Amino acid sequence: MGYAQLVIGPAGSGKSTYCSSLYRHCETMQRSIHIVNLDPAAENFDYPVAMDIRELINLDDVMEELGLGPNGGLMYCMENLEDNLDDWLTEELDNFLDDDYLVFDCPGQIELFSHVPVLRNFVEHLKRKNFNVCGVYLLDSQFMTDVTKFISGCMASLSAMIQLELPHVNILSKMDLVTNKKDVEDFLNPEPQFLLSELNHHMAPQFAKLNKALIELVDGFSMVSFVPLDLRKERSIQYVLAQIDNCIQYGEDAEVKIKDFDPEDDD
Repeated sequence: MGYAQLVIGPAGSGKSTYCSSLYRHCETMQRSIHIVNLDPAAENFDYPVAMDIRELINLDDVMEELGLGPNGGLMYCMENLEDNLDDWLTEELDNFLDDDYLVFDCPGQIELFSHVPVLRNFVEHLKRKNFNVCGVYLLDSQFMTDVTKFISGCMASLSAMIQLELPHVNILSKMDLVTNKKDVEDFLNPEPQFLLSELNHHMAPQFAKLNKALIELVDGFSMVSFVPLDLRKERSIQYVLAQIDNCIQYGEDAEVKIKDFDPEDDD
């Protein structure tokens, strides 16, 4: 049984920084994880790359040879990955042990995890290879300055959750950059009525029914819960990792180690 995190989220949400910090944290804890780059446009890494999509296809080459722009070129690269799941990806996965822990650092184009089936097919392939997979959705905490942006972030995360059909952990990244944490804390576990009243306060009266429908949708899917992540604090990283490990049942199938001992003589 293998384990995997699929790290997704909008561009600039801190996915690669999260992967780098997670790798250093696990290295300190003497725990082995492997970071996989799935971004064909990536150039620099702060972590050892265990598997790299650029060995299969590179965005710069695609743009030059096919005359595509950045977004079109990236979609072409990801579709090429989808076409090579049974060849390149299977061969790369065979290099890892059955119980290895992989973290996939994905591109930030939102259509990849909202409505295009590339990552969904990628996840299905991992499941067929006996991997337990968790979706890790990162959202910039500085984006959460008011209720309208919060609902927007929730809807994007919900779209990814439905598309990928994975256990899902939502993370508020870059908490170390937030100056007034009270503004963010109000949205960590908010009450639906609080969200609805705030939406109605910020928007015109004609949107009242839409606001009510949005809040009911988000609340119905239990998508109003985010885990804050402050990369300056080891306990914050540890807490996030524990949440993800629990989703994928990491370590639950480990064999119990029994220490041998000599029974005391009864006098």
